[in-house]
Amino acid sequence: MRNLIAATFISLLPFGAMAQTMSEDDIKQLALEAILENPQIIMDAIAILEEQRNEAQATAQAEVLLRQRAFLENDLNAPFVGNAEGDAVVVEFFDYNCPYCKRAAGDVKALLAADENVRVVYREWPILGEGSVFAARAALAARAQGKYEEMHWGMMEMRGRAEEASVLALARSVGLDVEQMIADMDSEEVNNHILASRQLAQSLGFTGTPAFVIGDALVPGAVPLADLQGYIGAARAAN
Repeated sequence: MRNLIAATFISLLPFGAMAQTMSEDDIKQLALEAILENPQIIMDAIAILEEQRNEAQATAQAEVLLRQRAFLENDLNAPFVGNAEGDAVVVEFFDYNCPYCKRAAGDVKALLAADENVRVVYREWPILGEGSVFAARAALAARAQGKYEEMHWGMMEMRGRAEEASVLALARSVGLDVEQMIADMDSEEVNNHILASRQLAQSLGFTGTPAFVIGDALVPGAVPLADLQGYIGAARAAN
């Protein structure tokens, strides 16, 4: 990285070609003089490096998405809502204690109501503390009793943080066998789902929740319904 910065910087200086035959001390002196005369050189070098980094990151993310698309969209260990045979798939990474995820949940629900050919695949990615981990494990464990969707929407609509006490209260209210749910929270399926979510999020470059994968688009952050529909339209057109 240090050599890259130096090469980029030198390329912007008026003596770039001559610098190849100059001593390091001479280059430093001329560089200092050039900076003093034109401080914008530094900003230009930083902008070029930032652009190169963004391009490299986008390429790497596209390669990961290409390799992982089938798993992202069809992982049998990932819960989903909507049309199992839908022609458009939205993959959402989220945390039950993320206020932006709760805001996005309303748009996701509206999307499902408006489009009968959408399938939303959920990746539980608890990153906001122990309460988030407990909530994610409880929701995933509820799948064994056919109650994932009730737990999911219940926690998305919950006031305050999802913590052990509030999650257990919700579980009872939706008719779960709470003792069985607690036992299932440490199952291999639950552990594998959360581990896979973390690895996928990191490899795709996501740094927070919510984050969506829709076709070839990686969409960080909460986006309004119209934008979700726009990404879905683009994915359908691409197919």
